[in-house]
Amino acid sequence: MSDFFNSGWSLYIAIATVVSLLACLALLIIAARRKVMASDNTTGHVWDEDLRELNNPLPRWWMWLFVLTVLFSGAYLWLYPGLGSAQGSLGWSSNKQYLDEQARAQQRAAPIYAAFAGKAIEDLARDPQAIGIGERLFVNNCATCHGSDARGSKGFPDLTDRDWLWGGTPEKIVETITNGRQGAMPPMAAAVGSAEDVKHVAHYVLSLSGSPHDGIYASLGQKKFGACAACHGAGGVGNPALGAPNLSDKVWLHGWGEKAVTAMVQNGKTNVMPAHGSRLTPEQIRVLAAYVWRLSQPNAAK
Repeated sequence: MSDFFNSGWSLYIAIATVVSLLACLALLIIAARRKVMASDNTTGHVWDEDLRELNNPLPRWWMWLFVLTVLFSGAYLWLYPGLGSAQGSLGWSSNKQYLDEQARAQQRAAPIYAAFAGKAIEDLARDPQAIGIGERLFVNNCATCHGSDARGSKGFPDLTDRDWLWGGTPEKIVETITNGRQGAMPPMAAAVGSAEDVKHVAHYVLSLSGSPHDGIYASLGQKKFGACAACHGAGGVGNPALGAPNLSDKVWLHGWGEKAVTAMVQNGKTNVMPAHGSRLTPEQIRVLAAYVWRLSQPNAAK
């Protein structure tokens, strides 16, 4: 309940919950004490001329089960969170339980990773046991976005080639996994000029990689590309320090062709890779980095 705007909402929820439990007990007491309204043990209500509602008392087992349910609810709310933002006497939370379970799992796995301590990532890439563990870490933490084969998809980089937005050295891969990345390209239509200018720039970008393009449009767009060169470089070779992609190869993260490039220039794009430093230990990150680095290094296992 930590997402309440202010403490008033928490108090409101707590009062409403307590009042509801007390109202359940009050309703039970009132129903149990209600007296017969007619001598023939009926409530006096008649439907379809001869269908009469009896006023029999509640079964004892049902009544006590009802009472026990309310008492159990009260005890639960005393021990666990439920009354607004109150934490409960046990101080339990799902986040705390998750962190405790994560810590225990890491403690159990520590002896396994101790065998890899002090080894360079290049050496770990040649260790079959380390690579086997790294593959499982990849499947559990990275495959959702990059795919189980690490070949990515539109908007998610392929990790098996040598095209790296932020650098592909072992150290950079460790940095990326630990801290995550946020790549942002702002909308550039206003800086480039008119819609025709954007179209020309798109064709110039396509020409950098030898992709199908219109040569006249590309020549017109070369001068306007200056607005993009601050990040991508004069020749469009990219800048790993900024995560700016190399436009002179044929790797297209968000699609290629005039339409795709034009949309990128006009609208920009923001991509986020979440940080895993809080989920994985430094030892796990190094083993995972060794696996990822090896994917793009055909001779790493030798």
